[in-house]
Amino acid sequence: MKILLVDDEVELTDPLSRLLSREGYEVDVAYDGNKGSNLATQKTYDLLILDWMLPHQSGLDICQQLRRSGKNTPVLFLTAKDTIDDRVQGLDAGADDYIVKPFELRELLARVRALLRRGAVDLNLATTQRLQVADLELDVDNRLAYRQGRTIELSEKETKLLEYFMRHVGQVLTHDQIHQYLWTEEEQPSSNVLAALVRLLRRKIEAKGEIVLVHTVYGKGYRFGDGNG
Repeated sequence: MKILLVDDEVELTDPLSRLLSREGYEVDVAYDGNKGSNLATQKTYDLLILDWMLPHQSGLDICQQLRRSGKNTPVLFLTAKDTIDDRVQGLDAGADDYIVKPFELRELLARVRALLRRGAVDLNLATTQRLQVADLELDVDNRLAYRQGRTIELSEKETKLLEYFMRHVGQVLTHDQIHQYLWTEEEQPSSNVLAALVRLLRRKIEAKGEIVLVHTVYGKGYRFGDGNG
């Protein structure tokens, strides 16, 4: 498994690179955004670990460039930013997960293992899965949704959440049920990550004038559907 690590904090990057190498991963390291962007576009990796704030280009810029080029390589952000708006911005850029500094190395390794497992599963999917609810269609394998003539690009987590909603139309899905479906026990995201993800998904699939599909059930969770089925 090949990992690209991009972070300008040498005191973090060097020991982290050695740790990942001892775990059996092949690791390339870059200390600024330009070098990281060049490596990410020119070589093939199984995972990118990007610092949010970098010289020349931010990790956010690199992630956005990667997604625009059609690459679905999992991206894990390292960041000191921890508000819900920051999380939405990171997810909107195409990140699959992120961990807030300072962090425990064993937690980072757990996130790395989880993302690599999911990436391997995605590569082995052989059949195209398409779901439809009301006027919204989801192409699971290609992480694309279609509504009212719009093509909507989704991240891995957004796709998984929307698929879960669409397979349980009209049901109240609790916060705990959704957490268990989206994240492993090893990952244990903070409490506001789900709210940020739902907020971002709504922004993408519910344009002005379109029927609301994601409904908040206060104190419990969410219900998906147009109310007619």
